[in-house]
Amino acid sequence: MHTLVKKYLHNRTSIVPAAFAVSLLITGCSAGPGAPAASQPLQADTLYVGEQIVTMDPLTEGANAVAVAADKIIWVGDAELWPGTASRTVELGENALLPGLIDAHGHFAFMARTVNLANVASPPVGPVTNIAELQQTLQDYVHSTAPAPGEWVVGMGYDDSLLAEQRHPNRDDLDAVSAEHPVVLLHVSGHLAAANSSALRLAGITADSKDPLGGIIRRRSGSREPDGVLEETAMAALRPHYMGSGEISQAEIDGALAAYASHGITTVQDGAASWADYQRLATADLNMDVVVYPVGMHADFEIPADIPLGSYRQRLKLGGIKLVLDGSPQGKTAYLSQPYHVPPAGLAEDYRGYPTIPQETVDQLVARFITAGVPMLVHCNGDAAAQMLLDALGRVETPLGDHRTVMIHAQVLREDQLDTMQTLGVVPSYFSAHTFYWGDWHRDSVLGPQRGARISPTRSTVQRDMPFTVHNDTPIVPPDMIRLLWATTNRITRSGVMLGPEQRISIKQALAAMTINAAYQNFEEDTKGSITPGKQADLVVLSQNPLNMAPQNLLQLRVVSTVSRGRTIYSQAD
Repeated sequence: MHTLVKKYLHNRTSIVPAAFAVSLLITGCSAGPGAPAASQPLQADTLYVGEQIVTMDPLTEGANAVAVAADKIIWVGDAELWPGTASRTVELGENALLPGLIDAHGHFAFMARTVNLANVASPPVGPVTNIAELQQTLQDYVHSTAPAPGEWVVGMGYDDSLLAEQRHPNRDDLDAVSAEHPVVLLHVSGHLAAANSSALRLAGITADSKDPLGGIIRRRSGSREPDGVLEETAMAALRPHYMGSGEISQAEIDGALAAYASHGITTVQDGAASWADYQRLATADLNMDVVVYPVGMHADFEIPADIPLGSYRQRLKLGGIKLVLDGSPQGKTAYLSQPYHVPPAGLAEDYRGYPTIPQETVDQLVARFITAGVPMLVHCNGDAAAQMLLDALGRVETPLGDHRTVMIHAQVLREDQLDTMQTLGVVPSYFSAHTFYWGDWHRDSVLGPQRGARISPTRSTVQRDMPFTVHNDTPIVPPDMIRLLWATTNRITRSGVMLGPEQRISIKQALAAMTINAAYQNFEEDTKGSITPGKQADLVVLSQNPLNMAPQNLLQLRVVSTVSRGRTIYSQAD
């Protein structure tokens, strides 16, 4: 296992989580490492000037001018003291300049693949509010796309919690859509799927099929006949059929890149990639940085010797590996320490979900990757799954070092678990968009009022002075960073109720989670996450300064332009 080397993590200099400020030695905010001396005239490609510059760096705070040359920020300071010339000057006016926003967790390749799928999501993402509308949306999709006879019809984003019937579509519902085509719908969580009879037959899923480890084939009441709904690993039998070869076209990649850029994102993550995805992205034309974490759940997982860990090839970087320890809270497959408030139909009152792999396997994988110095993203939605990770880290016999293991989603963390995470150096990345999208569902059905009120406990994390990030888990929800900022600071549900007001944080704290903290999570705090001389010129221009706005008004913000490595990759005017 010569490619799993320790040097990536253990040669890094650690930062002080309390500050999250990059320790560049600058004089008057005018120069950084590698920049020309202040006495020499500077030549910039672009000079940004305005009173609404949010640098996210205490050393450059209050600056009203930023100079960019090629792909770097070369100067930050007072516009009247700018010691150079610029090819163009951008007068910001009331617009605000911020560091480029970082996608702390999502699925880039999956997002690219969903660009052309049927949108069966509920508002505000899609049009579906009941089973009949779902069926009509699929029929309209079949009519407009005209798939060949027998070709698979795939939809993305159905949400049983938002359908009037409050249930999953079953095989009968989907048989009514088409008898000619196999039909499969991916749940909004990505952790369940619904299939028609043709799709089940082609996948070989029958009454004789056994539930796989870490998954469930749901059955018709009183029989073993599949009802069409598949949980977790039970979906694997369908995937080769509806995904085909899995090859992503450049057009699909371009569509995903454009969507991310329109939301101010300059670094995007693929947090559950295959090696085929990595190899495809390595040959793709990318206009922003993409950090890939392949799934490393099997004992024979190896990083190929020719793929560098932790460094970019063009715009693509292998950041580490991904582990998945449980499922989805909104899909009621997450692994909880206490029972679900309302268990899924037909299950016992003490149902708590389930892990995807046993504790012994978690211990082995975590010890292996920590010892080798390979960064880990670990999917833990439920607190029982979170405890599996923490127990595994606690059993590692070698020093943990600066590992920065990221607990993805971390929805149901308890206070005692946050204490343990702080001790162990685990970074939580909260899916805090849940407070809007599924806050009512968590409170009323998934977790109940008390546990539901503290999903994504960001305030508790701030109080411990811990680094943390927030994310959208795209394409589970769109990569809308403004809505994520609003959701994190307001915690307002779809019904307009504030969910757990004591867990709200400030706008600046939420922005840090999307910029400098997210750079820290990726071991990129030296090059990204703040407007600091010497750093990469990843920037976003917003229609207003969010720090001057009331939290409830944040949805009024608009992305004006997005700049990645000095190049404009999105402009509202285009």
